[in-house]
Amino acid sequence: MSKNLSDYKKIHFIGIGGISMSSLAEILLSGGYAVEGSDSTASAITDSLAAMGIKVDIGQRAENISPDCDLAVYTAAVPEDNCELAAARKMGIDVVDRAELVGMMMKGYRYPVSIAGTHGKTTTSSMVSEILLASGCDPTISIGGMLPSIGGNYRVGGKDYFVLETCEYKDSFLRFNPHSAIILNIDRDHTDYFKTMEQMYNSFNTFVKRLPKDGFLVINSGIKDMEKVLDGYEGRVITYGTDSSSDWYADNIRYNPFGFGSYTAIHNGKRAADISLSIPGEHNVYNSLAAFALAAEYGIDAKTAAEGINRYTGTDRRFQHKGSFNGVSVIDDYAHHPTEISATINSARKNRINRLWICFQPHTYTRTYDLLDEFAKALSAADKVVLTDIYASREKDTGLVSSADLQKKIEALGTEAHYIGDMSDAKEFLKQNCLPGDMLITMGAGNIFKLGEDIIE
Repeated sequence: MSKNLSDYKKIHFIGIGGISMSSLAEILLSGGYAVEGSDSTASAITDSLAAMGIKVDIGQRAENISPDCDLAVYTAAVPEDNCELAAARKMGIDVVDRAELVGMMMKGYRYPVSIAGTHGKTTTSSMVSEILLASGCDPTISIGGMLPSIGGNYRVGGKDYFVLETCEYKDSFLRFNPHSAIILNIDRDHTDYFKTMEQMYNSFNTFVKRLPKDGFLVINSGIKDMEKVLDGYEGRVITYGTDSSSDWYADNIRYNPFGFGSYTAIHNGKRAADISLSIPGEHNVYNSLAAFALAAEYGIDAKTAAEGINRYTGTDRRFQHKGSFNGVSVIDDYAHHPTEISATINSARKNRINRLWICFQPHTYTRTYDLLDEFAKALSAADKVVLTDIYASREKDTGLVSSADLQKKIEALGTEAHYIGDMSDAKEFLKQNCLPGDMLITMGAGNIFKLGEDIIE
């Protein structure tokens, strides 16, 4: 099988309707490739792809694979016995997973940039993108959220910069070929794959070693056991953090009434720039600092980088203000890990509100079971918590954990919590109990955002 994308002409995507797969399909289409694909269900994404001229089959069948197709791409969610995957192999068509395709695509760019870590990837990828756009670098972009300034989650640009949100799940990032990378944090997550933290550190270490000698790594100096990540890595390391022990740190941090942070970026003891954010939260101060440090390494001037950061007003589902009902402000957030929940709650507390309600939809049984105590502690920082049923995603119900278990642990920590499995019932409960001046955050990586939209309507 060829490892060069230029050797292929027609590419079939199994699961083309996913947000990441669709963006890659569109980037390749714009690059002159013939693209087709299939998905199990129709959606706004598949409709959009079809409108571009891409042949999209709804429902997966062996006959969807065209005889003249010479490469088939699939995601980690596609089982080995998938009929299209089996048909492609039987026909002798080269088959790669999404991660390997991305690795092949990265070879076509001068400066492919990977934004990695267990939290904050979409926000930081968006900030890096805004900086490169502000500087006129014409980046190609593929991120995991909808960025208003590019009208979606991808952008086709020139052949210098390729900004890629980089996920560690199932070691997919070990097939990427970045020139530079940011590692924001490393927390226990994806416990269905990463059984130990040692396994996760080993994966990040292998990822770092994929950087070329003329490349560089920007890394959060607050990462516990950072030396395990850097072991054997010979390239340049740029650290960022909370104090002068890091190459970059944020000084004089302050917040406006909306929780938007401002600070002075310090590099090796010297003032580099004053930066103002248009999104809330202390965690985003450091996300922006990482983006700023990477931009500086590429020679982008400080004023332009600061302007790019200020332009970023958020992506969908990242502390996104959806509207209000009866004087209650409704926010939606993608947080589905305890660290993310804590960061979101801290951001909310910087606003002037009465009571903070969290309506949380846990994401996957494995994560909920393995991090149950951590979830309870993070959620207990709210004033009121409503829990819906666990969103299974790629998993089946193990019977080992439910949202009722999480409710009991939250209440044991002294915070009022309600388990209301059905979202319609949860919506009615919130309508009756939220008071003017309260803030309601719908939270989770599943379809919980629909509850907030419905309650506003």
